[in-house]
Amino acid sequence: MRATVMTQAGGPEVLREMEVPDPQAIAGHHVVTVSRSGVNYADVHVRQGDYLARVEYPVIPGNEVVGTLPDGRRVVGLCQGGGYAEKTLVRRLLTWDVPDEITDDQAVALTLQGQSAWHLLHSVIRITKGDSVLVPAAAGGVGSLAVQLAKLAGARVIALAGGADKADLVRDLGADAVLDTTVGGDLAARILEANEGPVSAALEMVGGSVFDATLAALAPRGRMAVYGCVSGDRRSPSITDLMQKSQSVSGFWLPNLYGVRYALRDSMAALFEATGRGDLRPVIGPCYNSAEASKAHADLEARVTTGKVTIKQTRQ
Repeated sequence: MRATVMTQAGGPEVLREMEVPDPQAIAGHHVVTVSRSGVNYADVHVRQGDYLARVEYPVIPGNEVVGTLPDGRRVVGLCQGGGYAEKTLVRRLLTWDVPDEITDDQAVALTLQGQSAWHLLHSVIRITKGDSVLVPAAAGGVGSLAVQLAKLAGARVIALAGGADKADLVRDLGADAVLDTTVGGDLAARILEANEGPVSAALEMVGGSVFDATLAALAPRGRMAVYGCVSGDRRSPSITDLMQKSQSVSGFWLPNLYGVRYALRDSMAALFEATGRGDLRPVIGPCYNSAEASKAHADLEARVTTGKVTIKQTRQ
């Protein structure tokens, strides 16, 4: 089969298509014939060599796929590598049948990024009606879903987006206030002004000065969930400051739920149901041919994409 393989860490150019052996069925797993492979910032970290888990090269990146089983069932699944390929192994526990009313593009958008948004809001910061929540990168895959899920939970949403076009998209998704991060100024002060006071909850995935501004705009007893650090600047909060304001900062990594019985099954069902009703609208971003994986990574890193970025498994 054809797959995108990295033999070493590096820039987007290390992503190369080549022929590799087909995966062999093993106990507890499905072999999925892949239609779409999801592209996530985690894949960029795998490529750069600074992922949360140890990576041994050569490796096929990709942690989510939508496709078909040998019996013809259409499924989505979470895998730990191997997704950028014509076929991949997915654990049965992490494979879900896709309802007829859900498209392939919607399904793959809901799998890793939708699950992340759901659990960030409902399992980590435990959002409630009346909360005010800050959502970063709100035009991206996780952010665009988090905006909508937070609104469905009855929260007020203050969103961050880079550029006027992205800001317009996020307003259309229902955000109560949108701050253009390409505009200069004191970000913490802008958040406080937009919310007319500190936010009670926040998501964070940028790091550096954005982490500092987010914490500064968080209310006493506020909750922050950190799920990334795209800037590479990993700040640590002051324990004294957290104690003085009774604030909590929690890390989140979706694979920690992979072995928790029913956790992802139930949230996947809720995401499918909300999408089927029309209450949740996954933002479908660009789809690249399988030979364009390096461009997909370059565009994601340059922050020129919106919504869910995918790779279509097609031979050229």
